[in-house]
Amino acid sequence: MEPMGLPTENTMIERLGIESLKLSPERVVMKMPVDSRVHQPYGILHGGASAALAETAASIGAWLHCDTEKEIPVGLEINANHIRSKRDGYVVAEAIPLHRGRSTMVWEIKIRDEEEKLISASRCTMAIVPNKK
Repeated sequence: MEPMGLPTENTMIERLGIESLKLSPERVVMKMPVDSRVHQPYGILHGGASAALAETAASIGAWLHCDTEKEIPVGLEINANHIRSKRDGYVVAEAIPLHRGRSTMVWEIKIRDEEEKLISASRCTMAIVPNKK
């Protein structure tokens, strides 16, 4: 399931193998494989890859709230606490909105593994800016 109208070809989303599982304005769920594409030198999930997954989920959630003919969401700030390491398999990010304003949105993102163990917890602030096609 890919967001209709959102081009993901030749983007980080495609390169990291991120897939959409559930897309709604109230909840976005995305899955990412944990393999060599997202490993750091010690063979575990890179924190930057977790942050990329978290911001992707928040971005798409914010995008679902926008009139994309007039405005688009862009990342303004993200923080991430990396709780547990992961070597292989996959992780699932669940993003829910904490605040949906006209110019900013704040999303909470929890990343878990196949066993529902918490891998990372993030908060991402999205700026809503004019679409300057």
